[in-house]
Amino acid sequence: MKKLIVFFAFISITTSSIAQIHEIGVFVGGSNYIGDIGSEYYINPNDFMGGLIYKKNINPRMALRGTFTYAHISADDTNSTNQQRYYRGIGFNNSIKELAVGLEFNFFEYNIDDFRKSKTPYLLVELAAFNYNIVSKEPAPKNYEYTSNTSFAIPFGIGYKTKLFHDFAVAFELRARYTFVDDLDYNNPKINTLTFGNPKSNDWYMLSGISIVYTFGRPPCYATPY
Repeated sequence: MKKLIVFFAFISITTSSIAQIHEIGVFVGGSNYIGDIGSEYYINPNDFMGGLIYKKNINPRMALRGTFTYAHISADDTNSTNQQRYYRGIGFNNSIKELAVGLEFNFFEYNIDDFRKSKTPYLLVELAAFNYNIVSKEPAPKNYEYTSNTSFAIPFGIGYKTKLFHDFAVAFELRARYTFVDDLDYNNPKINTLTFGNPKSNDWYMLSGISIVYTFGRPPCYATPY
């Protein structure tokens, strides 16, 4: 991790810019959960997700970014290839509201105003906070009361972006979220009817989709290092 941080810092210094380019837009796609219920496939978008995105290109290889995402997640044991899960037959629905900030690292120099540099794959590293629903108590058998909870996730992802037309660009992106909780599916060790799965394995959720952004600001004019 230390080597990765030094590497990003070196790129930022040696390709410093004298202008900033901003991008703002929307993204839509699919979401899925990975945990103790349902399918065990990591990339299996079965619900809707969407949100807003802002980027600040600090040089041709790096961009700071922030996103707000709303995602619905659900799973059902009847969709599992695991026989134990299939015959257990439980399911759930939940929703996630996420704020994330991070760094986008382009494999190649990216400049929407230069057709030779208007497309590149990229890596994404972020930090995220998200809000979701949990079961707080069971006043009667299988009659639950809910509340909201906020937690954090370590997100990372990959993508590919290219110019669409004029000042618009499009990107295709896959983002993985490793969470620090095991109750996106309402798992609760204090309630017998909601105690299931592996308590030592935290939940994941995945976001995959497409974004369209509008680029504005001064034309890119990047300094050449001496």
